[in-house]
Amino acid sequence: METHADLAQAIKLGLRSGADDIRLFAAKLVRKYRQHSPDLAKQIDEYLRSTPASSPLRRKPSPAETMQDASPDGPEAGLALLRIDTQGASKPVLSSDLDASIQQLLTERRQAAKLQRLGLEPIRSAIFVGPPGVGKTMSARWIAAELGLPLYVLDLTAIMSSFLGKTGTNLRAVLDYAKKVPCVLLLDEVDAIAKRRGDLSDVGELKRLVTVILQEIDAWPSTGLLLAATNHPELIDPALWRRFDLTLEFPKPSKGEIAGIVQRSLSDDATKFEPWREILSSLFLGTSFSDIDRTLRQFRKAVSLKTATPSQLVEDYVRRQTINLDKAGCLDLARQLAISTDLSHHKIHDITGVSRDTIRKYKREDEAGNGN
Repeated sequence: METHADLAQAIKLGLRSGADDIRLFAAKLVRKYRQHSPDLAKQIDEYLRSTPASSPLRRKPSPAETMQDASPDGPEAGLALLRIDTQGASKPVLSSDLDASIQQLLTERRQAAKLQRLGLEPIRSAIFVGPPGVGKTMSARWIAAELGLPLYVLDLTAIMSSFLGKTGTNLRAVLDYAKKVPCVLLLDEVDAIAKRRGDLSDVGELKRLVTVILQEIDAWPSTGLLLAATNHPELIDPALWRRFDLTLEFPKPSKGEIAGIVQRSLSDDATKFEPWREILSSLFLGTSFSDIDRTLRQFRKAVSLKTATPSQLVEDYVRRQTINLDKAGCLDLARQLAISTDLSHHKIHDITGVSRDTIRKYKREDEAGNGN
């Protein structure tokens, strides 16, 4: 025990010294002693974890880490706002047309050398347009992962609020850096800067920044991919659209597309949710492809683990969604529940708030229409 205490103390002092090798050695000891000396391993691991993330003990700082340490006083200040997106990438669920466009982009990037030998350039830039939650950032993450490149994200709203007055210099510094490093750069909320130059509410600097953006897109090298995303296309200077090689619209799915997503996402469990598919397709209107897929995958996991039945899952989801429905929406939902499911009138009333007399009327009308 005394030996263990001495060793742990030596590790603690070594970590404070700032030597790179001691951190690697400490991590090795944690693995070595985890089985037969768990208390020692735990103590060393705690010392490792207590070392701040910004500690100089990192072996070889990456370009992104170097940027995070940039001085806030010079042109490098803007680089501190450029971050690497390290979240895992999964293939987004998109419309067939949008998916085909992204696959074309990936094909051109992978075959860039072949295109250049033919005197052609691969897609160098693209702008993603659509409301929040439709998969723009997820698609950028997927594209970067498929190309084997890091994804750098620059939040232009943040750079405007933090460095107004030096934005032009900071923006050029960020873009110059990204042009030198093979990467995918995402300009998030590009409308924060690239506004119409005729907008009288803008200060002079914002108008100059539009010119900076236009020049940089034109000069973007084929070694990297520049992406931009906006929720407000109506704010963007028309000249910007012409600079991007590709414009991708990210719409929310139609009812027909939702039905296809429900079928694909439920997969082998589709028959278990058959009575609810029409209801779900209606309730998912206005929801993104990814959110629909995520919800249905949660349903499948719950059914597989037997923590809930399909009826319980959908009833709970329907109950939550009725909060957002107006009176007409609740009446329509009650009608669908009465026609498509075996729920009692009392249960439908409890879920939707629609009177049982109205629900009985819907049921009689459906039976009469079917000749029953």
